[in-house]
Amino acid sequence: MEYNAISIRPFIGSKDFQKSREFYQDLGFSEIKLGFKMSFFQHNKIGFYLQDAFVQDWVNNTMIFLEVKDLDKTYHDLFILGLKSKYPEVKLTPIRTEHWGREFFLHDPSGILWHFGAFNH
Repeated sequence: MEYNAISIRPFIGSKDFQKSREFYQDLGFSEIKLGFKMSFFQHNKIGFYLQDAFVQDWVNNTMIFLEVKDLDKTYHDLFILGLKSKYPEVKLTPIRTEHWGREFFLHDPSGILWHFGAFNH
Protein backbone atom coordinates (compact mmCIF):
# COMPACT_ATOMS: atom_id res chain seq x y z
CA MET A 1 0.00 0.00 0.00
CA GLU A 2 1.27 3.44 -0.85
CA TYR A 3 0.11 6.18 1.51
CA ASN A 4 1.58 9.24 -0.21
CA ALA A 5 1.91 10.64 3.31
CA ILE A 6 2.96 14.22 3.89
CA SER A 7 3.34 14.19 7.68
CA ILE A 8 2.50 12.33 10.85
CA ARG A 9 1.32 14.33 13.84
CA PRO A 10 0.88 12.57 17.17
CA PHE A 11 -1.38 13.88 19.91
CA ILE A 12 0.20 14.13 23.35
CA GLY A 13 -1.24 15.08 26.71
CA SER A 14 -0.04 17.46 29.39
CA LYS A 15 -0.34 17.55 33.14
CA ASP A 16 0.12 21.34 33.22
CA PHE A 17 -0.78 22.71 29.79
CA GLN A 18 0.89 26.11 30.28
CA LYS A 19 4.13 24.59 31.58
CA SER A 20 4.25 22.11 28.69
CA ARG A 21 3.62 24.91 26.19
CA GLU A 22 6.56 26.87 27.60
CA PHE A 23 8.74 23.75 27.61
CA TYR A 24 8.18 23.04 23.92
CA GLN A 25 8.73 26.68 23.04
CA ASP A 26 12.04 26.49 24.96
CA LEU A 27 12.95 23.48 22.79
CA GLY A 28 12.52 25.66 19.69
CA PHE A 29 9.08 24.57 18.54
CA SER A 30 6.68 27.21 17.21
CA GLU A 31 3.18 27.15 18.62
CA ILE A 32 -0.06 27.54 16.73
CA LYS A 33 -2.95 27.86 19.17
CA LEU A 34 -5.95 25.83 18.05
CA GLY A 35 -8.16 26.69 21.00
CA PHE A 36 -8.04 26.92 24.78
CA LYS A 37 -7.12 23.27 25.19
CA MET A 38 -4.98 22.40 22.16
CA SER A 39 -1.97 23.72 20.27
CA PHE A 40 0.05 22.51 17.33
CA PHE A 41 3.82 22.66 17.80
CA GLN A 42 6.12 22.52 14.81
CA HIS A 43 9.75 22.78 13.86
CA ASN A 44 10.58 22.71 10.17
CA LYS A 45 8.49 19.84 8.76
CA ILE A 46 7.74 17.97 11.98
CA GLY A 47 4.96 18.64 14.43
CA PHE A 48 2.62 17.35 17.11
CA TYR A 49 -0.57 18.36 18.89
CA LEU A 50 -0.36 19.21 22.58
CA GLN A 51 -3.61 18.85 24.51
CA ASP A 52 -4.75 20.17 27.85
CA ALA A 53 -5.65 16.61 28.82
CA PHE A 54 -4.01 14.31 31.31
CA VAL A 55 -4.67 10.61 31.71
CA GLN A 56 -1.87 9.08 33.78
CA ASP A 57 -1.75 5.72 31.96
CA TRP A 58 -1.80 7.40 28.55
CA VAL A 59 0.94 9.91 29.35
CA ASN A 60 3.09 7.30 31.11
CA ASN A 61 3.00 5.18 27.96
CA THR A 62 3.52 7.92 25.36
CA MET A 63 6.84 7.78 23.54
CA ILE A 64 7.99 9.73 20.50
CA PHE A 65 11.11 8.88 18.50
CA LEU A 66 12.76 11.83 16.78
CA GLU A 67 15.52 10.89 14.34
CA VAL A 68 18.15 13.61 14.06
CA LYS A 69 21.16 14.12 11.78
CA ASP A 70 23.65 15.11 14.49
CA LEU A 71 22.86 13.40 17.78
CA ASP A 72 25.85 14.87 19.63
CA LYS A 73 24.91 18.44 18.68
CA THR A 74 21.26 17.87 19.55
CA TYR A 75 22.20 16.52 22.98
CA HIS A 76 24.60 19.40 23.58
CA ASP A 77 21.99 21.98 22.51
CA LEU A 78 19.41 20.50 24.89
CA PHE A 79 21.92 20.13 27.72
CA ILE A 80 22.98 23.79 27.63
CA LEU A 81 19.35 24.91 27.87
CA GLY A 82 19.50 23.95 31.55
CA LEU A 83 15.97 22.57 31.40
CA LYS A 84 16.21 20.93 34.84
CA SER A 85 16.52 24.32 36.56
CA LYS A 86 13.25 25.59 35.03
CA TYR A 87 11.44 22.24 34.90
CA PRO A 88 12.52 20.06 37.87
CA GLU A 89 10.55 17.04 36.61
CA VAL A 90 12.39 16.98 33.25
CA LYS A 91 15.00 14.25 32.76
CA LEU A 92 17.73 14.26 30.12
CA THR A 93 19.75 11.05 29.93
CA PRO A 94 23.22 10.70 28.38
CA ILE A 95 23.69 9.28 24.89
CA ARG A 96 23.92 5.52 24.72
CA THR A 97 24.97 3.18 21.95
CA GLU A 98 22.71 0.35 20.79
CA HIS A 99 23.17 -2.28 18.07
CA TRP A 100 20.97 -0.20 15.70
CA GLY A 101 22.51 3.23 16.43
CA ARG A 102 22.66 5.79 19.24
CA GLU A 103 20.03 7.58 21.31
CA PHE A 104 19.27 9.63 24.38
CA PHE A 105 16.03 10.30 26.24
CA LEU A 106 14.20 13.43 27.31
CA HIS A 107 11.15 13.31 29.60
CA ASP A 108 8.93 16.38 29.26
CA PRO A 109 7.28 18.02 32.32
CA SER A 110 4.32 15.61 32.13
CA GLY A 111 6.44 12.49 31.66
CA ILE A 112 6.17 12.10 27.86
CA LEU A 113 9.27 10.16 26.80
CA TRP A 114 11.11 11.53 23.77
CA HIS A 115 13.74 9.32 22.14
CA PHE A 116 16.30 11.30 20.14
CA GLY A 117 18.26 8.97 17.91
CA ALA A 118 20.50 8.36 14.94
CA PHE A 119 20.43 5.03 13.11
CA ASN A 120 23.46 3.16 11.79
CA HIS A 121 23.21 3.30 8.02
